[in-house]
Amino acid sequence: MDWNSTYITELIERALAEDVGTGDTTVAATIPPNATAQARILAKQDLVCAGLPLAEVIFKTLDPRMIVDLRAKDGQLVKKGEALLHLSGKAAAILTGERTALNFLGRLSGIATLTRRFVEQLPGTRAKIRDTRKTTPGLRLLEKYAVKMGGGTNHRIGLFDAILLKENHIALAGGAKAALDQAHAFAAAQMQPRAMTAYEAVGITPSFAEAASLPIQIEVRNGAELREALGAGAASVLLDNMTPEEARHCVEIARGLRADCIVEISGGITLQNAREYAETGADFLSSGALTHSAPSADVSLLVDSIQEK
Repeated sequence: MDWNSTYITELIERALAEDVGTGDTTVAATIPPNATAQARILAKQDLVCAGLPLAEVIFKTLDPRMIVDLRAKDGQLVKKGEALLHLSGKAAAILTGERTALNFLGRLSGIATLTRRFVEQLPGTRAKIRDTRKTTPGLRLLEKYAVKMGGGTNHRIGLFDAILLKENHIALAGGAKAALDQAHAFAAAQMQPRAMTAYEAVGITPSFAEAASLPIQIEVRNGAELREALGAGAASVLLDNMTPEEARHCVEIARGLRADCIVEISGGITLQNAREYAETGADFLSSGALTHSAPSADVSLLVDSIQEK
């Protein structure tokens, strides 16, 4: 992630404008303009860090001379009570930026922490956990970054970097074969030099989109649809809303008909059943819960001292 990118700068500007508005009236009423302070941001639970560099940029936006001492790194497991960072600078900037920084840190660290819990269910299997497009509008890059910090992998970033044929696409195209034929023709036509996307410009290149051409994946709901898709040339399939038993049977079908087929399972993946789904032999499990249902991590800011000049 490029923390100095336009995406980050504009996001912070909007977040601060939303919270500060025409000015922090509480700080204006109580804190001398030239006062300086030292403070810490603490973990109030065990968590996986995500967004620490973002918090640093927020405080330095409010006070360019702010000294920010990061005591942890994104992707690191931090225990309850440990400091994530130390601050030294204008007291007004510390207090004004507190909520914006904590909101981002809590949200992103919550996603990273939940993702790590999913990852911990998968050792010994070939499966990796993937996110989805079920993200907070405007925050997708950061939330997918947080998934990576938790040890997960990114599915497509948006509608532009992969083709995913779902039931409505297939129905409107005239069936699985017609949809796949059209998708392959379109992908072949796109194999030419292109401008860097805004997502790539900030350092987010999903593993799903690293192929030379647009990856093509098709959703199937049962064994019959799977056989039809594989017969039509599918190289990557998404098993949708199947039980672990159904998914296991379909993985066996896929491996038997096309050994190199990429198999992903989606729909109803939880911490409680992730291991059972992973043991089907699938390559990926995808879960919107990583982003849409992750509870914010509990973090707080504590001012240690303040000095008036």
